Amino acid sequence: MSFSKDFLWGAATAAYQVEGGYLDDGKGPGIWDALSEGHIVHGDNGNVSADHYHRYKDDVALMKKIGLKSYRFSVSWPRVIPEEGKVNEKGLAFYSDLVDELLAAKIEPMVTLFHWNLPMWAYDKGGWTWDGVSDAFADYVKIVVDALSDRVQYWMTINEPQCFIGAGYLGGIHAPFLQAIDKVPELTKNTLYAHGKAVSVIRTHAKKTPLIGFAPTGSYFTPEADTPTEIEKARCATYEETMPFGCSWWMDPVLLGTIPSGLQNILREDDMKIIYQPLDFCGFNLYNSNNYNDPFDGGKNPKIYSGMPRTAMGWPITPEALYWIPRFHYERYHLPILITENGMANIDFVMSDGKVHDPQRIDYMRRYIKEVKRAIDDGIPVIGYQYWSLMDNFEWAEGYDKRFGLIYVDYQTLKRTLKDSAHFYAEIIRTNGENL
Repeated sequence: MSFSKDFLWGAATAAYQVEGGYLDDGKGPGIWDALSEGHIVHGDNGNVSADHYHRYKDDVALMKKIGLKSYRFSVSWPRVIPEEGKVNEKGLAFYSDLVDELLAAKIEPMVTLFHWNLPMWAYDKGGWTWDGVSDAFADYVKIVVDALSDRVQYWMTINEPQCFIGAGYLGGIHAPFLQAIDKVPELTKNTLYAHGKAVSVIRTHAKKTPLIGFAPTGSYFTPEADTPTEIEKARCATYEETMPFGCSWWMDPVLLGTIPSGLQNILREDDMKIIYQPLDFCGFNLYNSNNYNDPFDGGKNPKIYSGMPRTAMGWPITPEALYWIPRFHYERYHLPILITENGMANIDFVMSDGKVHDPQRIDYMRRYIKEVKRAIDDGIPVIGYQYWSLMDNFEWAEGYDKRFGLIYVDYQTLKRTLKDSAHFYAEIIRTNGENL
């Protein structure tokens, strides 16, 4: 088998990470706008970032040059609803214009409705601990759906609850920079309610027949050997049911309609009537397997060896994860697979010949995408791959040092340069993966 002729080769971004224009045209503040000072490397922020808000036409032209078939972007809730009950028509118009530009370039728009930047007015009411947050989210989703669903078919409700809840409310390293482990029940229930209500809104109000998923991440484990025992061991570790950072905590209620053991005291069957709304695909973000993580007790993982290959984020390079996790997810959830993020941070800069040579990223992409093909060859229905990210951007608490993009951004001049990896990806897309 090979990649289908309509395979969704794409790239992804998130609003706060690329848009800039942080108070332009009526946008309100979000938690990343208002609360980040003192928490970001070098005192950076997303006020300008890659200035995608003003340069989206040029950026779409670069997407077309690469040959992207799809583009996953997020809508900024505080740009659309800057104050409670107030719709910012100029903010909506930006996303409508972006969708038009993408469609004119024959690029499928894929909308993520929440990618971490909660409006400050919602945070002031309690953020994700506020009982009304899921209804407020549903109201916002209807406004976006009314504006875009005549042209947008692919929808993702929420990006990585493991991160914006885990790192934002438990670890305290992402906005709103809190450590509130006692709030896990409210945080979990309200986030899952927001997802379920959003799906219902999309199904009810979309003008074009929608295809809906969401984009979690998880603690992923891969087999140490290709044996039934090791495969089952990795599967059980991946779906361990008591960890808020894991797959089951967020995915089982949404994709199976079941309550994992860790949520038995948080969710009831009546809650599932709201949370469990059948989806059209299983999306997920994946960068590496967790086989090489240090344990939470501060001990040393004996699998970690000195000098092992890592990205600039310090993450181990484990391409086999893009075979095993699509396989595990399909066997568990029985839905087509969409890889909503995969990529690497590299040490990129413009070299003396004026180009950005990133052979490490090219090798990373080749290895990981070959594993996607292996999954497809084994009968796993993978419908698309979204490289993270389209362009260099604000990497949350890491500021601008970590470059994930196919497109190099000079943050002083905002000049864009296609990296060698962008040309490599263009050839993958042109040949539909046959050059791997």
